[in-house]
Amino acid sequence: MTSRILETEDDRRQFIRFLTGQKLPMSVSIEHGKHRTWKQNKLQRQWCNEIAEQTGETPERARGLIKLQFGVPILRHENEAFCARYDELVKPLPFETKLGLMMEPLDFPVTRLMTTKQHTAYLDAIYQHFTEQGLALTHPGDAIPSPSVRAEPRKAA
Repeated sequence: MTSRILETEDDRRQFIRFLTGQKLPMSVSIEHGKHRTWKQNKLQRQWCNEIAEQTGETPERARGLIKLQFGVPILRHENEAFCARYDELVKPLPFETKLGLMMEPLDFPVTRLMTTKQHTAYLDAIYQHFTEQGLALTHPGDAIPSPSVRAEPRKAA
């Protein structure tokens, strides 16, 4: 299956050329928005390490927990197909089984299905939840040149 992110008119023209060269019949779907950015992914990984360090969890378990606690609800709310399949196959399972599915080696897809906007909401929720619990997470503005997370400004010490 071919997947492309179109951001410019040149991208669109190139995709149209590609599309006209394909054999029929075919199925095409269009999703507005674009997938998460590498900067968002890097920040998420950094936070998993920081959460693990401060809670005694492993970074992978922290990643599984935040995918399950924050990512799944976002996708269930905004992606009908994801919601239907998740509710059918995963939701009935016990918590520890769901958590196991989120982690390596199975790595149930959650954040890789997100648009940039969804991933921003995901990061916002993680930052808010854990900083309210007293954990120190790298401030988004310190981690990436142009913040992709709209977090509250840091208070002066």
